[in-house]
Amino acid sequence: MIDQSINYTMTRRNDEEFEERRQRIIDAALHVFAGKGFERATNKEVAQAAGIASPGLIYHYFKDKADLFRQVVEQRVPLLQLLAHPEELMALPPEEALTRFGRAYLRISENREAVAFMKLVVGEAVRRPAVARLLDEIGPSRAFRFLVLYLERQMDAGVLRRVDPAGAARSFFGPLIVFLVTREVLQHPDATRADPEAVLATSLDIFLRGMRPDP
Repeated sequence: MIDQSINYTMTRRNDEEFEERRQRIIDAALHVFAGKGFERATNKEVAQAAGIASPGLIYHYFKDKADLFRQVVEQRVPLLQLLAHPEELMALPPEEALTRFGRAYLRISENREAVAFMKLVVGEAVRRPAVARLLDEIGPSRAFRFLVLYLERQMDAGVLRRVDPAGAARSFFGPLIVFLVTREVLQHPDATRADPEAVLATSLDIFLRGMRPDP
């Protein structure tokens, strides 16, 4: 019984140490990717930033560089953290679900390193199709698919007006994307002064008014 308790404690400690180091590598990769982009960043630089002696140890935690990139995006972008449990969001009424969705999307602006990372990688994606495909698969396409499916289910339930769900998803998501781009990339004074919560509330109000079921 004592041996089993000791083994359990050691296993748990090893699991915690493994996850702690894994998260440290993800944070280091975010820092390196934000400064150099995906293609120019090296495992050696990530290992140095994480305080790991050998770059080869990264492969103990991640399959390859693309897997590390995927984990950075999934675990450090608030919207994708939210979508890690899509069934919870699917069960909510539109006003609450879309508020959570929009709020999580706009929250990336609270992490300056994450903003720098996304700006650099999106710029890199414009020039390099392979990076564009990888980024789209991890982030935008996944978020858009969820939004389309959610809206379609709400239409089927008679909660929202029947329209093209993909078009409806763009109508809701589009203004938030424009706001974030004008705020973080173009740094337009009006956008930098605007309250993200107020922007979200206005966009959601307009969207839901237009999506009311026909009488």
